[in-house]
Amino acid sequence: MIPAEFDYVAPSTVEEAVRTLSSAGEDAKVLAGGQSLLPVLRMRLADPSLVVDLGKVAEMRGIREEGDELVIGAMTSHHDVLRDDLVSEHAGLIALTTRTVADPQVRHRGTFGGSITHADPAGDLLAPVLAMDAEMVVAGPSGRRNIAAREFFVDYFTTAIEPDEILVEVRLPKYTGWSAHYEKFNRVAQAWSVVGVATTVLVEGGKIARARVGLTNMGATPIRAEGVEQALLGAAPTEEAIRQAAARATEGTSAGSDANADVDYREHLAEVLTGRALATAASS
Repeated sequence: MIPAEFDYVAPSTVEEAVRTLSSAGEDAKVLAGGQSLLPVLRMRLADPSLVVDLGKVAEMRGIREEGDELVIGAMTSHHDVLRDDLVSEHAGLIALTTRTVADPQVRHRGTFGGSITHADPAGDLLAPVLAMDAEMVVAGPSGRRNIAAREFFVDYFTTAIEPDEILVEVRLPKYTGWSAHYEKFNRVAQAWSVVGVATTVLVEGGKIARARVGLTNMGATPIRAEGVEQALLGAAPTEEAIRQAAARATEGTSAGSDANADVDYREHLAEVLTGRALATAASS
């Protein structure tokens, strides 16, 4: 199909992009990599009067260190995230998860921030961002503000970003020295996750000193498996300890049924994949 007619603007700065969105009202869409928006436009499931293309906003690309944080620009492509040494060193879970996103063609065009703001609960990057206590920096007419990942994801395809705001960058605490793994189940290659588990652990003296676990597609938003994290603290990374911790993976979840899986199957997958992800991370 062919999209409905719309106006198109390609600002070169964050400030210009914000001004354009503010003047357009709620009837505008932001274009990042286009991997989610363009199909929706073609099917006419969205009919904006204006599309604001962020492709020329250079300040929103790149990865840098700032003290104890790693900063990833919202317009940084998945491909660039995968190749970056800082991400591999300080945010291994992000690198491992990004490797599972779609296929090479999508990873070259799709952006880190675009995936996060799309807020599809089956999207792979939401769970690790939540598990790692990221902060989203958004810019609007009143300036910039930080939103904790726990507050950022509101509902299906819904975030705390206002219509006249854009995500500029994502700030992650450094997880240097932590081991990580992302385990997901999908029906065919490159498909959305039926269930996914993002985990990163710090093992010290043969014990799990700290653990972070996030669940993909087990509710309307990504879910932090805090029960699993608590069960792991101070435990040796044995098969039995991991099994007992993984048994708590479904606490606080609200999985739904669809054509891919019913609730019972998703809950079973969450426990199994949590065990696999933890065992791999703890042994690496």
